[in-house]
Amino acid sequence: MSGQVLPCDRHEIASLFLFEKLSPEQLGRLCAEGRVERFDTGPVYTEGDPATCFYVMIEGTVVLSRRVGGDDVEVSRTSQRGVYAGAMQAYLGDRVPQTYNNSMRVTEPTRFFVLPAESFADIMREWFPMAAHLLEGLFFGSKNTQRAIGQRERLLALGSLSAGLTHELNNPAAAAVRATADLRERVGKMRHKLAIIARGPYSREALAELIEIQERTAERVAKAPVLSPLEASDREDELTDWLEDHGIPEGWRVAPTFVQAGLDTDWLDQVAATVAEDVLPGAVGWLNYTVETELLMDEIGDSTNRISHLVDAAKQYAQLDRAPHRDVDVHELLDSTLLMLSGKIGRRVRVVKEYDRSLPEVPAYPAELNQVWTNLIDNAVSAMGSAGGDGTLTVRTAREGDRLLVEFRDTGPGVPEDIRSRIFDPFFTTKPVGEGTGLGLDISWRIVVSKHHGSLQVESVPGDTRFQVLLPLTAPETESDSESDSGTGTGAESETPSTTGNETDTKAETASETAARTRTETAEEPA
Repeated sequence: MSGQVLPCDRHEIASLFLFEKLSPEQLGRLCAEGRVERFDTGPVYTEGDPATCFYVMIEGTVVLSRRVGGDDVEVSRTSQRGVYAGAMQAYLGDRVPQTYNNSMRVTEPTRFFVLPAESFADIMREWFPMAAHLLEGLFFGSKNTQRAIGQRERLLALGSLSAGLTHELNNPAAAAVRATADLRERVGKMRHKLAIIARGPYSREALAELIEIQERTAERVAKAPVLSPLEASDREDELTDWLEDHGIPEGWRVAPTFVQAGLDTDWLDQVAATVAEDVLPGAVGWLNYTVETELLMDEIGDSTNRISHLVDAAKQYAQLDRAPHRDVDVHELLDSTLLMLSGKIGRRVRVVKEYDRSLPEVPAYPAELNQVWTNLIDNAVSAMGSAGGDGTLTVRTAREGDRLLVEFRDTGPGVPEDIRSRIFDPFFTTKPVGEGTGLGLDISWRIVVSKHHGSLQVESVPGDTRFQVLLPLTAPETESDSESDSGTGTGAESETPSTTGNETDTKAETASETAARTRTETAEEPA
């Protein structure tokens, strides 16, 4: 947008803090290469357009905003003379995209000193060569630091998940190996018992009856009821007494196996009525081996099914062989993430699921949502761990208007109010040195807001902290896969007008806090 061009007054330009130390020759060059423009109420430039000019406000009121998801979020509003914005990275040349990082509008007739980007870049290099080098180092250094720490954050998360998955896989694998060894032993004993029976004085009819009882016993094992410890103990006593009364040696060894298989004294009465008295001890021993092999095979089946389930959960978590963007059931993503993190969650944290299973699928990038769930669950577990280790993690889903809510609630000490506005800032962490990089919530915020056009907010009091993710139930009209820097919060220094020459860093930091606070406060009602 073009404004009304006005004469450039050196003395007025010199009264702005940015130019107050310049010589008359330098002020003359500014007026020669730049211009003064007056803008009526409305937009001055738009985020994403080529950055052609550097603006310094002489008088009026400016408002800066950023495009977050599908909404324009105001990040700064000021009437202080000398604030500046626009092509502030022109001196970096083609090493960075030369586009406006924000949108600027004025709310009343406002005058600016406007300097073309090329002139601004030349003046920076000629008049302030050392400052230009320092700013370049600061800009690219912070970018490289964020990239390196972001990679470390992902590697740490991957290592933690791998350790947890290995631990979870080891338990059923060890159980399957142990059960296989026991099964081999039982099958060997069964063959030995079969040889004894074959050499014994058993008639063809008695052997047929014994085999029939064996088949019925195997069927009964598959349908064994689940007993309480007290019920199991009482039934073991009953079976032990029955076996002793019928002359079965060491009945106390056999009774627990029969109870686990669902056998009772009524069943043994049927066995005793079917076979001859002299055959009964051999029949009971034969049935004991049958029950043991069936139980061991069930244990192997359960263990291998558990391994298969864990592998499926790992594939679901990593979204292998899946389209990057598709309609997904968030409950499947949550369950796979909880399973992957079960080793880290441990036994001292109780997990409660309050799912609304009637919720529809949502369009999303599932692998990236799993990263969000991982960060939020990890933070909740860490918070409860710092308070003693015990606690309850509640994962809730619900519908709120045209959005789907996923809420993570923990019983930790809470997020203090004085830092709540900064928790989504990159590199900000409350964890001890070496334990946190401060990028987990920043990454989560960018994934939810910039990538999914949703919102991420926090509500916290001691004993009740809730991180709430709100996702649109329908896809936006235009879907962009690019990750905009608008959600990172790292560009506040270059997006927010500075106020005084000596307080540039302080004001830039304040603007970063304001942007982070805007994230939280506007998450539910976007500006």
